Amino acid sequence: MDLCVTIKGVSFLLQAGLGILANTLVLLAYVHIMLTDAQLQPVDSILCHLAFADLLLLLTRCVPQTMTVFGMKNLLDDAGCKVVIYIYRIARALSVCITCMLSVFQAVTVAPAAGTLLSGLKLRLPRLVIPTFVALWFINMAVCIAAPFFSVAPRNGTVPPFTLNLGFCHVDFRDNLSYVINGVAVTVRDFVFVGMMLGSSGYILVLLHRHGRKVRGIRRSQGATMETRAAKTVVMLVVLYAVFFGIDNIIWIYMLTVPQVPPVVADMRVFFSSCYASLSPFLIISSNKKVKARMVCATSSDQERQAEDSKDSKAAKN
Repeated sequence: MDLCVTIKGVSFLLQAGLGILANTLVLLAYVHIMLTDAQLQPVDSILCHLAFADLLLLLTRCVPQTMTVFGMKNLLDDAGCKVVIYIYRIARALSVCITCMLSVFQAVTVAPAAGTLLSGLKLRLPRLVIPTFVALWFINMAVCIAAPFFSVAPRNGTVPPFTLNLGFCHVDFRDNLSYVINGVAVTVRDFVFVGMMLGSSGYILVLLHRHGRKVRGIRRSQGATMETRAAKTVVMLVVLYAVFFGIDNIIWIYMLTVPQVPPVVADMRVFFSSCYASLSPFLIISSNKKVKARMVCATSSDQERQAEDSKDSKAAKN
């Protein structure tokens, strides 16, 4: 195994391992919050769902990619490729949709209730979270339904033109028209959602800048502090997504212009398109006091249990 393959394999391994661990910790923290607090706040529900979508994305994209880089072959047959690619496409679509949903939700939450319409929307907003989740799942399941029809297990020999070589699977579009239409459709969908999240995040930043002193001077309640902190977290998540989205789509647009994509270019796109899924949970952990408190509590409990076990073992020896 040469140096380049080793570096690539270690990079994918670290990305997958750390991302899966962090997203799992976020999910477990929210499960604990849900069990102890009876229900999650709307923003927490959205962040929990985002962690679940990102976990699915890493499991269906980074894990097989890592195994392929380290030389494991014939991981999946045709049916397995169709299932894995379908779940990956849904998870990727959900990641951008839920991040957009989070930014729009927070923009409405922090917006001043100047009119009757906005006031009514603020009151109904928490009840719209679950129906929006269901709608996003069904919409993306329907939109991504074509993905399994183009997904096949790798065949011996060369990769056909207009085929995305994922290593563990091939996505064979068969002709240039299907290849370009699929690429343009995915790119347009992503740009629409990213445009919405950037617009709502820009609005949040404007509100925080204009009304920062007013909020600190008049609304000194804990709710106002939590609201501002949540808004800043949302903006950081959107910026993180926008950075990797830009890199991902620059590579993707290049891939649409060539009939056969070099493996190194495909690997670069996989890595950068998965960076958000692996890094966003660390941002959630560092900025969300509820999640951080559950992890600190779990760590303290483990240390106390180990200390008690140590005392018991010393007492038994004596």
